Amino acid sequence: MPSDALLSRYDVSGPRYTSYPTAPEWRPDFGPDALAERLTLAGTRDGSEPLSLYVHLPFCRSLCWYCGCNVVISKDAAAAERYIDHLVMELDLVAERLGPRRSLSQVHWGGGTPTFLSEAQLERLWTELTRRFTPLPDAEVAIEVHPALTTPGQLSLLRRLGFNRVSMGLQDFDPQVQQVTNRLQTPEQTRALLEHARALGFTGVNFDLIYGLPHQDAERWARTLEKVLAMRPDRLAVYSFAYMPEKLKHQRRMPADALPAARTKLGLFLAAYEAFVTAGYQPIGMDHFAVPEDELARALSERRLGRNFQGYTVKAASDVVALGSTGISDVGGAYAQNVRALPAYYARVAGGRLATERGIVLTGDDRRRRAVITQLMCNAWVDLGEDGARYFAPELERLRAFEEDGLVTRSGTQVELTPVGRLFVRNVAMVFDAYLSRAERPRFSRTV
Repeated sequence: MPSDALLSRYDVSGPRYTSYPTAPEWRPDFGPDALAERLTLAGTRDGSEPLSLYVHLPFCRSLCWYCGCNVVISKDAAAAERYIDHLVMELDLVAERLGPRRSLSQVHWGGGTPTFLSEAQLERLWTELTRRFTPLPDAEVAIEVHPALTTPGQLSLLRRLGFNRVSMGLQDFDPQVQQVTNRLQTPEQTRALLEHARALGFTGVNFDLIYGLPHQDAERWARTLEKVLAMRPDRLAVYSFAYMPEKLKHQRRMPADALPAARTKLGLFLAAYEAFVTAGYQPIGMDHFAVPEDELARALSERRLGRNFQGYTVKAASDVVALGSTGISDVGGAYAQNVRALPAYYARVAGGRLATERGIVLTGDDRRRRAVITQLMCNAWVDLGEDGARYFAPELERLRAFEEDGLVTRSGTQVELTPVGRLFVRNVAMVFDAYLSRAERPRFSRTV
């Protein structure tokens, strides 16, 4: 356990670095025409170079009160029909600008709850997608599912269509925690879906957990970890709960006085870390774990682990194209995010325009810093090289305090996080963030 002094020093507001520059730096003057230009630029690359494709499906049957995602609450799967219609229009707009570049190394359907869609809707969307793009034979094709809502029939269909990865959100098995977060599911439902996924041939099956939720304590959390380990999924993600009620008003439905304190919260993560490592899992990045034979674990051992908005991966392409409301593309040297509100999304796409609301073109300095931050976040290590060490001399000087605290070690031009330092990887990455030196910082979640 880190000392109280370390916790006090490094428990600050900071980005999770799913992107750099981070989303608060993206500008509203980057719109549909700017993304069209970047897609066209990406289309000039070798036509055989694959893409990553993300599809955002925002529908959920009920709202989880901790949620920070873009969701639309509905009880009727028919509500998704109009959305799928517009996804198909957007597919055409994107494909037209990408020209012959149509192969995919990675496909990810997220949300929301993608299995809100009926089997007919799932098959229709996949058919439309594969009419325009071609997943490679070894592509990672993944979908997020809710174990209490996803049927065996849906999972069987997805496997037949070509999906090979599935991520199950479970967060916590404790009944009281589930009640105050409005996320209800049983261990039995989760185990049944896991066993069905394995029987179908899904690999890299992932469980998502969240620590820092109301009423979580060491005893309750230990029982959840015990149940999870008894199921032994291939991968585990253990996310820190970001309590931001000023931005996410539905979080106010949860009892704030039941949230664990910072040290208790970190203790929950450390308990998960110890339990999973003791059970043979390999730590991946800042909050993921994988069985040793999983490709993520092998990639980490070779320092070639990658990461994009869909998570840690070895299949990430140089360009990520995103579809749907709030979808975020990373294409042609720029980030671009679609509009959030469905009426605005529908109007843009139906009018023959991309749905971009904001974005940013990366500068040369941005790209250098992103490369360093990505290596630290993925592989807990970076080799700056002689030129990079000169370029980042001020940052290396600021890292001295982290060295003194035992969070990083330096050897020549290489910087490596210590085991304790991995708990504070976001703080280390912040040293290389040129945007955080401004007088007014955007509001981020706590790093601890």
